[in-house]
Amino acid sequence: MSGPGVTGHVDNTLLPAHIRTHLDWLESEAIHILREVAGQCAHPALLFSGGKDSIVLLHLAVKAFRPARFPFPLLHVDTGHNFPEVIEFRDRRVAELGERLIVRTIDESIARGRVVLRTPDESRNKHQSVTLLDAITEFGFDACIGGARRDEEKARAKERVFSFRDSWGQWDPKNQRPELWNLYNARVAAGENMRVFPISNWTETDVWQYIGRERLEVPSLYYAHERPVVRRNGTLMPVTELTPPRSGEEVESVSVRFRTVGDITCTCPVESTAADYDQIILETAGATLTERGATRMDDQTSEASMEQRKREGYF
Repeated sequence: MSGPGVTGHVDNTLLPAHIRTHLDWLESEAIHILREVAGQCAHPALLFSGGKDSIVLLHLAVKAFRPARFPFPLLHVDTGHNFPEVIEFRDRRVAELGERLIVRTIDESIARGRVVLRTPDESRNKHQSVTLLDAITEFGFDACIGGARRDEEKARAKERVFSFRDSWGQWDPKNQRPELWNLYNARVAAGENMRVFPISNWTETDVWQYIGRERLEVPSLYYAHERPVVRRNGTLMPVTELTPPRSGEEVESVSVRFRTVGDITCTCPVESTAADYDQIILETAGATLTERGATRMDDQTSEASMEQRKREGYF
């Protein structure tokens, strides 16, 4: 006798022609979610910043809807303190696709008195919620699609894929809808909206494996490069016009890369020599801290905790 389970021999003729990998399953799930948004929501938008997660999300949208145009515009809430390499990449990628990009800035919110900074060098990350909620009201968006993942931060681990927000844009973890059997309910009343996370079940390693498999271009900041930094509070702080060295700090030239990119004033690189996808995947596998926990200074303070910001409307 022969056959699987009898002698240990496996008859290859019984196997499917293509064995689906975990990336195939994650990709299929994300495409399904994107199409659910397009089918259920009247005025959605996809958040695109030029960061690695939003690059993956944009690529998934291409797979979900091309050769047709996207059934939603792209939206970026710009702090005004982003790395120029990321903004250049954002604009170039949007131009390549020929899609519509809406940009709303915190500088505009400051000019209108909607955002008041306590100090000129204060991190603008937590103020993005004001600009985002104003953009949602301005354009009447009933859903915003973003690249947040559950493994990034403990508050994001509480999120459903379709995250309900009330008429004030606020998130209440106790007021979320069940998603049994991956059935999603995007129905909202006027003024309410959904935040949708198609790659919620992905990890940082999954993202980099997918970037490598699909040969996606990302801003050069994600790869190892020499950069002037100072050592501050256990992290490396990039030396820029917005973040000059403080008295007594020694500027060093260090091989670093960014695991996540955001407001320059609170985004720190990590020491690294990883110069390609494979090296980054190996490095990520050995990391003991999440990318936000290791490199976002504003996520490490209770005052600006992610959960509190999400309750105020942050993505």
